[in-house]
Amino acid sequence: MKIKLAYPKIPDALHCSLKQCVAFEKLDGTLIHIVWKPQLGYFESFGTRRDSFPFLEEGFDQFDKAHPWLHSLWYGIGELWDQESKLEEFLTNSERFKSCQEIIFFAEYFGPNSFAGSHQVGDKMQLVIFDVQVDGAMLPPDQFIELFEPFGIPKVVYKGKFSGQLFIDVRNGKYDVKEGVVVKGVVSGKVQMVKIKTQAYLDKLRETFKDNWKEYGE
Repeated sequence: MKIKLAYPKIPDALHCSLKQCVAFEKLDGTLIHIVWKPQLGYFESFGTRRDSFPFLEEGFDQFDKAHPWLHSLWYGIGELWDQESKLEEFLTNSERFKSCQEIIFFAEYFGPNSFAGSHQVGDKMQLVIFDVQVDGAMLPPDQFIELFEPFGIPKVVYKGKFSGQLFIDVRNGKYDVKEGVVVKGVVSGKVQMVKIKTQAYLDKLRETFKDNWKEYGE
């Protein structure tokens, strides 16, 4: 089923109003969202940024038909929610979420050779949570780290004041990231995000996609 964008487009840092911030590695893959219903105690639906399917066998079949190149996603979901991770148990027992109506996990599905949403057959893939939305509001970065770091989240490469120097450092490859970073902070009680990509990644986009490279850039 087609839906409105499950996750917002992240703007570049040109008009950033953040003061204090946290910069996370921006993982290069396919965005997957998974919906948990605390009052019901189960996962209700899942999909990409633009579609949604019931979290049932029929939904898995529908997803496979719509996205055959993502057929190995189930291994990633299995690893993320296996008995060792205890994520489902955490959600069921957490006092923080018992009164919530809906929690949406946003995760990136990627492998070592994934690039601009394309994946290489045979790669070992990962599914990593990078944001969590609770009743329509994104968790602030500090809360996100505190609650979900045990289950695997993107690498934190910077904490502190947002400045032009951070932009320059990311662009010039100071941090060990492939694509770039997503910078998050809180302004007037709401989470705001901007993205900064490395120059090396932008150059690769230009080389690969020629005149259409901006569709994949900032």
